[in-house]
Amino acid sequence: MNDEVLCAKLYNNIGIVYHSQGLEFKSLNYFTKAQKIQEKRNDPNIGITYTNIANCYLKQKNNEEAFDNYNKAKNALDKNPNPRALGEWNNNMGLYFKAIGKNNEVVKSWQSAIETFKSIDDKFGLTDTTIYLAEYYLEKNDLEKAKQFANQSLQFAKETQVLEQIVLSEKLLSQIYKQLNNPVLALEHFQNYATAKDSLLNVQSIRKSVEDELTFEFEKREVLQQKEIEKRDLLLKEEAKRNSLQLIFAALFGLLLFGFAFLIYNRMQLKKTLTLQKELAEYEQKALHLQMNPHFVFNCLGSISSFIVQNGTDSAIKYLSKFSKLMRLTLEYSKETLIPIDKEIEGLQNYLELEQLRFNNKFSFTISKSSEIEDDVALPPLLLQPFIENAIIHGVIPKKELGKIAVSFTIEKESLVCTIEDNGVGFEQSKHAKEKSVVAHKSMALDIIKKRLELMETSTSKKANVEITELKNDKSEAQGTKVTLQIPLQYLNT
Repeated sequence: MNDEVLCAKLYNNIGIVYHSQGLEFKSLNYFTKAQKIQEKRNDPNIGITYTNIANCYLKQKNNEEAFDNYNKAKNALDKNPNPRALGEWNNNMGLYFKAIGKNNEVVKSWQSAIETFKSIDDKFGLTDTTIYLAEYYLEKNDLEKAKQFANQSLQFAKETQVLEQIVLSEKLLSQIYKQLNNPVLALEHFQNYATAKDSLLNVQSIRKSVEDELTFEFEKREVLQQKEIEKRDLLLKEEAKRNSLQLIFAALFGLLLFGFAFLIYNRMQLKKTLTLQKELAEYEQKALHLQMNPHFVFNCLGSISSFIVQNGTDSAIKYLSKFSKLMRLTLEYSKETLIPIDKEIEGLQNYLELEQLRFNNKFSFTISKSSEIEDDVALPPLLLQPFIENAIIHGVIPKKELGKIAVSFTIEKESLVCTIEDNGVGFEQSKHAKEKSVVAHKSMALDIIKKRLELMETSTSKKANVEITELKNDKSEAQGTKVTLQIPLQYLNT
């Protein structure tokens, strides 16, 4: 219907769903689509979209982009007043200032949020703000203020009957009274917390049942559609067989027709041969991919053992939680030739966060994807991880200053270009250091990737290569390494 206003609202809603699932790259993509439409139409709700975009960047720890979009949101809200949106903006600014360590600005932002929400009697928003303040003062060990705001949040939550907020408020009060050495009230609020949590779990269980039922119906419809497609394909195949038989019988009537049939037969044999060669190349690529899994798991387990020794049990448990998520993604796609690019980005994001934990934030990273790349663009799994691992271990970690790693995905003609750039010690110095190392270790990753690229060229008849260059400044001094991986542009189910 070419209804851009409605499209912008839908893009925002889709972005919110992905944000709630922790899929920041997808949510940012849809928020940006909404932003472009709203900027073109001077939509009064664009302040909300800017805030959503800023929240995504804050979650990705890209504080500069987050601050820029929060400023845009404030300017838009000044032009088009919306108290509810302004209150949420103040709440999010408080979280931003807390993330960058500006403690004075944290409290000011949340106090402004309280004033705004009170002006429209928005108790849901007031509950969120007072929970933030209670958590903040509890972290600062200001127990009286923490207790004051936790009691306020509990009162508001009970009035709105929002179970999630009741659970958080009761838990906070239990922790506060425990630190105040008041075991009676600590136990009372803990029991209230447990009761509210059970109620919340029951509600979530009902939601999950409804979701499962909807998923079942959707999958059932898909199965029926697939059966219809298979039935149609079978009819087409049977018709093709009948046509082939007619050609064969017709060939018996004359030498010319026989020669024509013989030519068709040869072409079919050639097609079969090419198909078998393509399948063989795919099986070889899967075999090489399965070689990558032990290499990857071995390195991750080495990272875990190192992290446990360096950081202790509590930090190691957090590290293991992220590692288990990464292993689930790896095993889920270990049998696939191609995976969606968003899943590859999600895996890389998780891996880089693991290494950040391991090396105590010795480096920062960014992952970007061109807006030209569609959701069904796919690439082989575990193709980029070894290069990123080299950038971390042999590039930025040996460097004294804070390291930076940038991963980007773009499209050039018929190729997907993946770039990994770091500001580490440089390729030559890293190579020299590895040659002097007393640790005997032979890296198989680069050889396996080169073989995978060769097989990819064979199966797609398109160019696939990798180029490693050393970045230098005006004085010809090494200032990092750039890996450029060019692979054929491929799509799922094609």
